Amino acid sequence: MPHGNVPSLSIVICTYNRAVLLRKTLESLKQLSGLEHAEVIVVDNRSTDNTAEMVEEFISQGGLQAPCRYVFEQTQGLSAARNAGIAASKGEIVAFLDDDAIPAPDWIEVIGSTFSSRPEAAAMGGKIHPLFESERPGWLSGPFELPYTIVDLGDSIKEYPPSLHPYGANMAMRKSVFDQAMFPLELGRRGQLLLSGEETWVFDQIRRSGGKIIYHPRMEVEHFVPSSRLNKEWIMKRYYFQGISNGMKREGLWPTFLLLGKTAAKVLYVSVSRLTARDETGRLLNECRMESIRGTLHTVLGRGREPGTE
Repeated sequence: MPHGNVPSLSIVICTYNRAVLLRKTLESLKQLSGLEHAEVIVVDNRSTDNTAEMVEEFISQGGLQAPCRYVFEQTQGLSAARNAGIAASKGEIVAFLDDDAIPAPDWIEVIGSTFSSRPEAAAMGGKIHPLFESERPGWLSGPFELPYTIVDLGDSIKEYPPSLHPYGANMAMRKSVFDQAMFPLELGRRGQLLLSGEETWVFDQIRRSGGKIIYHPRMEVEHFVPSSRLNKEWIMKRYYFQGISNGMKREGLWPTFLLLGKTAAKVLYVSVSRLTARDETGRLLNECRMESIRGTLHTVLGRGREPGTE
């Protein structure tokens, strides 16, 4: 990657109590071409395991052709951790990796060349391949791939369709997009709570300001999927918290009425779909959709429960 032709890059990795997986991700960075033009920022979101010691040991051992810094973020939540990484970054481009993701060797070069050649691009993402800890369930296909962060939009470079955007396991933005808005603290994962929606909110802001969001098939990572998530209970809980996140995003009385109207339409749709679902995936999808509806209603109607306490 020639000097001057590619913007400098900050790789932000947010982590919470996953030191073993994080170590594998950090070790994988050594294979990246162009790493000498980047920096690595590990944001520890108040871990209680040996994350701090492991990162300190990794940095002291050297062998990484880029400066690597450890940042501790006291405020619990993925949005707070990402914002801390952005604040600490020095690059013109901020690229995010999950603490259990392994990037392809040309990951940095693809990001850098894309932003250099496409000045209209404000953000980009790419393929995310699953790395299953145990056997993939038969029902995990089609509509369930995105909730498990499995992404493949084909082999051509293009803009993301309006209904989709990059995922946090593999996304990059120009740092300038955060001049107006950072990740919203009320949304996004907090500890073990499966809240979401913060990425959708940021990409909505990018689109509203006229920025383009590019999909590049060669911006690839492998993403670990633990056995603990490969069950119906987890995916139903994931949909429930998606419903909570949808309810939390409303602002004002009219948006609340609109959301309730959409939710009522979803109830009707799922009720009809239940009559026609013939395979395991279809039946589970309808159950998950009902969990999403339940989460939305719990939030909008103010049932008075903290997320995750049921």
